Amino acid sequence: MELAPGLHRIGNDLVAAYLVVEPGGITLIDAGLPGQWKDLQAELAAMGRRTEDIRAVLLTHGDPDHLGFAERLRREHGVPVWAHAADSARARGLESSKPSWGPMRIGPVLRFLAYAATKGGLRPVHVSEVHEFADGDVLDLPGSPRVIGLPGHSPGSVAFHVPSVDAVFVGDGLTTRHVLTGRSGPQPAPFTDDPAQALASLERLRSTEARWVLPGHGTPWRDGIAAAIDAVVRAAHDGSGAAR
Repeated sequence: MELAPGLHRIGNDLVAAYLVVEPGGITLIDAGLPGQWKDLQAELAAMGRRTEDIRAVLLTHGDPDHLGFAERLRREHGVPVWAHAADSARARGLESSKPSWGPMRIGPVLRFLAYAATKGGLRPVHVSEVHEFADGDVLDLPGSPRVIGLPGHSPGSVAFHVPSVDAVFVGDGLTTRHVLTGRSGPQPAPFTDDPAQALASLERLRSTEARWVLPGHGTPWRDGIAAAIDAVVRAAHDGSGAAR
């Protein structure tokens, strides 16, 4: 799905990944679930592009529902996979966490698990080799994405600011559709290691003044990063997604 010139999404509001598209190549941000490989191929074909045009996969963090087909791209097509140093081991399957699930409703939980199952998400595929970036790095890739550390969801959670498409890709730094409750709108994401730290980290994004806020789960947000952060803070403190 084309969101704007040079900005595409694959997947849906349950699990999404994004492409920054330039004549010289494509930067893929997150890799969704393994079975979304077909979605990637369909989107590339619709653009008249090929898998070989992908210059890198950038992971917002190392959780399985963002690793998806990253290892397949690396192994079969030589596409490098990048993650923050603090999440590199998680992306390689060498460490994990057991965060609290928090509030939930049975219907949304079952829909999320059913979708994950149909897309291979119940059998995660970790990445064998990960290149590491650091907070503040500007990567020599299409869109020149700048790394902004967002520790909290995981130690190495990050966002990527891409000014050329006026977007900040936030991974699970926030969500606009809570996969466990079905609640819509900007709010804290579930499965977060340190919710209070994750909430505080969002303030680092305000200075980007990006229009597009693109989460790994939920509807793309077009009303600006400041409004998104303010909505997350309200949700965190009104009992619908309280920071702990």
